[in-house]
Amino acid sequence: MRGLRQTTRVMASAAPLVTRDGRTLLSFSCNDYLGLATHPAVLAAATEAIARYGAGARASRFVTGEHPLLGALEARLAHAKGMAAATLFGTGYLANLGVITGLMGPGDTVLLDGLAHSCLFAGARASGARFRRFRHNDLEDLADGLRAARARGGAGHVLVATETVFSMDGDRAPLAAMRALCDAHDAWLLADDAHGLGVVAGAVTVPLAMGTLSKALASQGGYVCAAEPVVRLLRNRAASQIYSTALPPASAAAALAALEIALAEPERGARALANARLFADAVGLEPPQSQIVPVMLGDARAAMAAAERLAEEGFLAVAIRPPTVPEGTARLRLAFTAAHAEADVRRLANCVRAL
Repeated sequence: MRGLRQTTRVMASAAPLVTRDGRTLLSFSCNDYLGLATHPAVLAAATEAIARYGAGARASRFVTGEHPLLGALEARLAHAKGMAAATLFGTGYLANLGVITGLMGPGDTVLLDGLAHSCLFAGARASGARFRRFRHNDLEDLADGLRAARARGGAGHVLVATETVFSMDGDRAPLAAMRALCDAHDAWLLADDAHGLGVVAGAVTVPLAMGTLSKALASQGGYVCAAEPVVRLLRNRAASQIYSTALPPASAAAALAALEIALAEPERGARALANARLFADAVGLEPPQSQIVPVMLGDARAAMAAAERLAEEGFLAVAIRPPTVPEGTARLRLAFTAAHAEADVRRLANCVRAL
């Protein structure tokens, strides 16, 4: 056995403390980066939305699912990202499927960072466009790909897809340089900001800003912010939105409340980053670029064993193995949040050093 079989395990309570198999663990594998999933204001907003609009949206937005909270959330997201408009999807995965298949097709070209999330590759394949990987964060390789795409001639569109913060490695894309390259080659730049919103300040505006509601915003769903004509086009061409039931009222309301807190209290994101840096310094790792810190172990079985050892010490640190990450790069993917106490971060570091 190579230690690659995937199984799920029930978590019976909310992070950062979770109950698994009858044992209470402090989770360092949760994406609730700002600690808002149990915030009273977020819970109250969701509860009020259910009382007013019901538990579900009941249909797609083009049928009868267009409740008032959807437009309000889209407007707030667009304003927060400095964009003209936004449109919502059922999940982040559906958002990336929708934006790529809605804008790209046969005769077009999609260039993807080699470590980009699988949904970006799924969207590229489903679009029918040509696609190729460029080496992770390698601007020269990206420039070669852009030149090659344009050298093929024709009127095809070119789209470059990357992540603001890479979900498994925690490093960041060089968005300013990528934006300059894309502008020089008349290409769209799509940045998946699922793990950046609320924690890592986005200093670069990109034409296609995708994100999720399920991490820092403690809810469920995905979105794409773009120019108004692009958003109108996506609403009429993105099948993953058109043929899906709209977001439930509770999800939209919770995300709206969480977004307001995230904007009003930037110290939450700063605390998550500080905890990640505290851990990395204590263990002897390079200073992290985000709240995500991988502890590389290489072998999948070694990663599984390390996760079990940490569980014995009271920590939940899930092992990430191929095919989620490349062969030979199994790791513990640690996610630090505003809800973690410094003492717990130091205790985790001591246990990791002992592995």
